[in-house]
Amino acid sequence: MKIGISLLMTVASVYSFPVVAQHKQAKAKTKSTAAFYSGKYRNLLLEAGYSKAEIEQKVNKAFYDVFEGPKRVYFEVNDSMAYVSDVKNHDARTEGLSYGMMIAVQLNKKDVFDKIWRWSKKYLQHQDGPRQGYFAWSINPQTMKKNSEGSASDGELYFITSLLFASNRWGNQTGINYYAEARNILDAMWKKDGTGNVFNLINTEHKQISFVPEGNGYTWTDPSYHLPAFYEVWALYAKDGHEQFYKDCADTSRAFLHRACHPVTGLNTDYADFSGAPHATRWMPQAFRYDSWRVPMNIAMDYAWFGKDKAWQEDYANRIQQFLRSKGISSFDDQFNQDGTTPEYILQAGDYKKLRHSIGLVGTSATTAIMNMNKDKTSIDFIHELWNSKLEPYADGYFDPYYDGLLYLFSLMHLSGKYQIIKPQ
Repeated sequence: MKIGISLLMTVASVYSFPVVAQHKQAKAKTKSTAAFYSGKYRNLLLEAGYSKAEIEQKVNKAFYDVFEGPKRVYFEVNDSMAYVSDVKNHDARTEGLSYGMMIAVQLNKKDVFDKIWRWSKKYLQHQDGPRQGYFAWSINPQTMKKNSEGSASDGELYFITSLLFASNRWGNQTGINYYAEARNILDAMWKKDGTGNVFNLINTEHKQISFVPEGNGYTWTDPSYHLPAFYEVWALYAKDGHEQFYKDCADTSRAFLHRACHPVTGLNTDYADFSGAPHATRWMPQAFRYDSWRVPMNIAMDYAWFGKDKAWQEDYANRIQQFLRSKGISSFDDQFNQDGTTPEYILQAGDYKKLRHSIGLVGTSATTAIMNMNKDKTSIDFIHELWNSKLEPYADGYFDPYYDGLLYLFSLMHLSGKYQIIKPQ
C-alpha cells in the first residue's frame, strides 16, 4: 500500500496534469455510481432472476418470522413499548434493540421503531452519573435486572444512526424528537473524559470505535463495530460540529479493515487491536466467530452507499468468496482461524457448542455479491444460497431467530436495495 502511494506521488510529480485528471475522473465515477450520489440501490435479488413479487414476499416473510411469528424475538409491553430479545441467552441487548430500530426505520414501520426506543430509553439509558446518555448493554426482560451497567459501543452506534434516519424520514413532531435523542447520545459521548473510567465511544486518539467505552476496553476494538458508512451519515446529519472527525473515522475504519482482514482468506478475528492484529482475551482464543460474520455485510454497505474504497472492497469480496467456496458453498462452517483452518476452541451459542452452516453467515457472505457481481458472475451462487436458506430449527433442535434471524433479514434488505441512506424528506 505504501509502495503504491509513493509510486503515485513520484509519477504525479512528473506527470501531474494527467494524474490529477485521472483522479478527478475516478472521483466522478464514484459519485455517479455510489448510492448516496446516484440515489440508486441495486436489487441483486432481481438481477439473480427472482421477480419483484417474490422478493417482496421473501422480505415480508423474514420480517414476519423475526418480529411477528410464533418464533419471534420482538415482544410488546403494553401499548407503547417493546423489546427485542436474544431468546437463546434470555436477555435483551442494545445490539438487538438497535438492530430492530434500524430495520423498522428502513422498512418504514414507525410504530415498531417508537416502541423499541421508548423501552430502551426507559430501562437501559443512564440518565445521570459518569455513564449519562449511554446504555446498559444487557438486561433480563423478565426480571428487569441489568446484567451489566456498562455499554457495548456498537449499540450506541446503531441507536444514533437509526435515530438520525428516523428524524429524516418522519420528522421530529410526531411524538418523539428523534434528532434530539440522537444528539443527546452524541453530546453525552463528547463529554466523557475518563471520569468514572468512562470514555468516548470512539477512541479519540486512534479515531476507532472502542470495544466498550470503559476501562481497558477503550484501548482495543471489534472489527464488526467498524461501520464507515455510519460515520459518513453522522458527518452529514448529526450537525454537532464534529463533521471532520467523523469523516476521519470513516477513512480510519476503512484502513483498519485492510489490516484486520487476512490477505488470503479475507477473514478477521472477533476482537482486534487498533493495529488490526488479533486482540488476545482471557476468555477465548481469537478467531473468526459470531461477531465477525457482520464484517462482510458492513463492508458491502460502505461500498454500496459511498464507494470510497471500491478497489480494495472488490478484492476483499473476491477473497472471502473464494475461501468460503473452497469450504463448500452449501456447507462451510461458521468459525475459522484467520488462515482458514478449524479452531480448536469452538465458541458456544446458547446451550450448543458445535460448528454448523449458520444462516447468519450465509446471509452476510451473500451481501459480498454487491461488491463483485459485475466482475464475477459466480457471486450469484451466494445469492441463491441465501434465497434457498430457511430460518428454521436444525436437525439437532438448535434455532437462533435472534442473531441468525436479524442478519438474515438485514442481508435480504441489502440485496434487495431496501437498506438505504435515508435523506431528509
